[in-house]
Amino acid sequence: MTGKLYLVPTPIGNLEDITLRAIRILKEADIILAEDTRTSGPLLKHFEIDKKVFAHHQHNEHKASSEIVRFLNEGKNVALISDAGTPAISDPGFFLVREVLKNQIEIECLPGATAFVPALVNSGLPCDRFTFEGFLPVKKGRQTRLKELAAEERTMIFYESPHRILKTLEELAVVFGEDRQASVSRELTKLFEETVRGTLREVKLHFDTHTIKGEFVLCVAGKEKKKKDDSE
Repeated sequence: MTGKLYLVPTPIGNLEDITLRAIRILKEADIILAEDTRTSGPLLKHFEIDKKVFAHHQHNEHKASSEIVRFLNEGKNVALISDAGTPAISDPGFFLVREVLKNQIEIECLPGATAFVPALVNSGLPCDRFTFEGFLPVKKGRQTRLKELAAEERTMIFYESPHRILKTLEELAVVFGEDRQASVSRELTKLFEETVRGTLREVKLHFDTHTIKGEFVLCVAGKEKKKKDDSE
């Protein structure tokens, strides 16, 4: 019998956010794949999980995936975790999932922590329809993508790093208009968790004079729909 690939979400900050099922799967798996073994080490140690851990990241996932498929075909169960959150969501995992499916091997994804969900829900912006954009292109295609999104009517969600958040807020204000409503969350689930809400201009002004630390989730309101003429 072939083994199974498990995609296991890990806490984005607070260790209490891991599920009982995730702990059980990690303890039962024959092999654990981690985006960074140094980051995952303390988490696994905290929950007394003593397993073989191999690095699986964007620089080796193409080469390593064939070997992982071999492990699975030998009947070994493999668990994939990222540094934080759900694998393949702005993290390594997609390529491995595709290769495993090509080989008709079973995959099971556990529900669990993902940073954009709490950021969206507590933003105060509409969350019935939204689009997750992840990280914007750093250089090539960045302005083109922003201009394409200017007409988007759904709430938009972006991930951003601390050293680019001010630039991103400034660019969004230029393309979308500085009065567009937005919400920025940082350090989610951690001791200094913070969410700042307001217009793009107001949020930018806040972070001009306050701490810029941690990973950021930026939610931006979609473009307002034009009201139909009552005479129509």
